[in-house]
Amino acid sequence: MLATKEGQNVPEVTFRTRTADNWQDITSDQLFKGKTVVVFSLPGAFTPTCSATHLPRYNELAKTFHDNGVDDIICISVNDGFVMQAWQQDQHAENVRLIPDGNGEFTEGMGMLVEKNDLGFGNRSWRYSMLVKDGVIEKMFIEPDEPGDPFHVSDADTMLEYINCEAQKPEFVTLFTKTGCSHCTRAKELLTKAGMDFEEVLLSNSVTTRTLRAVSGNATTPQVFIGGRLIGSADDLNQYLNS
Repeated sequence: MLATKEGQNVPEVTFRTRTADNWQDITSDQLFKGKTVVVFSLPGAFTPTCSATHLPRYNELAKTFHDNGVDDIICISVNDGFVMQAWQQDQHAENVRLIPDGNGEFTEGMGMLVEKNDLGFGNRSWRYSMLVKDGVIEKMFIEPDEPGDPFHVSDADTMLEYINCEAQKPEFVTLFTKTGCSHCTRAKELLTKAGMDFEEVLLSNSVTTRTLRAVSGNATTPQVFIGGRLIGSADDLNQYLNS
């Protein structure tokens, strides 16, 4: 197990980041001073666990973190600014701030820089998360020293449990829609008014009415799912929300 840095200040470094088409230098003070910040660090952008689980879940729970006193959620990886910018766009992770630690200076200062030479990665970050208040590390969750890429304790749910074990997590909402559907527009307006974030799946050549019928039993749009449960049409959604 790598050593914890709880009770210590975060390393003082300058991150070379990309904003739109420009370089922007950001210091540790700018990220952490006077703020409560959740940080999670991972081996690399676009890698399987990082893209499928680690980053998406923090992005999904961002509003809940903010409701429980967290000002920012930051993902740090030993990647360059171009890669981190592209990964954020690919993941639609608008609720998380992706920070490139291109030279590994912050990660080395955290004592989390490890060799991944067997994968051709060179030096990368060990997977961990931490809660930082005004630049001081209050809590760290460090993955155990196991072969491969362990992912047991640095996840978003574990961090939220530490911050507030009674925090109410949002139910994930997905709705299937098609272009020009007025009922779909109404369903989206109902969800927005209720303050519920949602994923929209637009029917296309790859997602067809057959797909819709297979997952919902209906071929009409919209079909709304909340927390994995089928709610149904816009009228069904309205009744569900009113109840």
